[in-house]
Amino acid sequence: MATTDLDSNPEAPQSDLPDVLQFMQLVWAVVHGLERTSKRMTGEIGVTGPQRLVLRVVGLFPGLSAGDLATVLHVHPSTLSGVLQRLVRQQLLARADDPRDRRRAVLRLTKRGARANAVHHGTVEAAMAQALEGSSEPDQAAARRVLERLARCLKPAGPGRSREGYAPAAERSHTVSHAPHRGVNSRRNCERT
Repeated sequence: MATTDLDSNPEAPQSDLPDVLQFMQLVWAVVHGLERTSKRMTGEIGVTGPQRLVLRVVGLFPGLSAGDLATVLHVHPSTLSGVLQRLVRQQLLARADDPRDRRRAVLRLTKRGARANAVHHGTVEAAMAQALEGSSEPDQAAARRVLERLARCLKPAGPGRSREGYAPAAERSHTVSHAPHRGVNSRRNCERT
């Protein structure tokens, strides 16, 4: 596993942790970094990380509907509605009737939104670009696969899935593999739904 702040403390029990917990440490470090950078972005460019992502996607695909944007971002439309309302209120995003279907609204950047969208330095996107820049294509593809699987495993329960994202206990194999996950059932692979 990669190194973390715990590596500087020889007394830290990191090496004794199962691989799953070491991976969770890294994910928590990323989440914390995203939150910290998002907060700093709010002060520097006036938008959070999630708001910036919305601006970037709408900037790339002007005329996208809110529902289509939610699909691109892998979130439920109700999750996105508050972000969109704040961006419209800040005059960074404009909603307009779709010229092809007046029942549907489409999103576009305002001039102010285009200026915020043009800022790259100090953003979450810049940090991700820097991390990807030093990674090979096979490493990027492997990381993408692991993160996609993790995202699927974290989805709420649906038909045939328990709250943990795995098949109900009666459908699971009772074979437990001790490698590479040290005691975690490796059959729990959060199949694509």
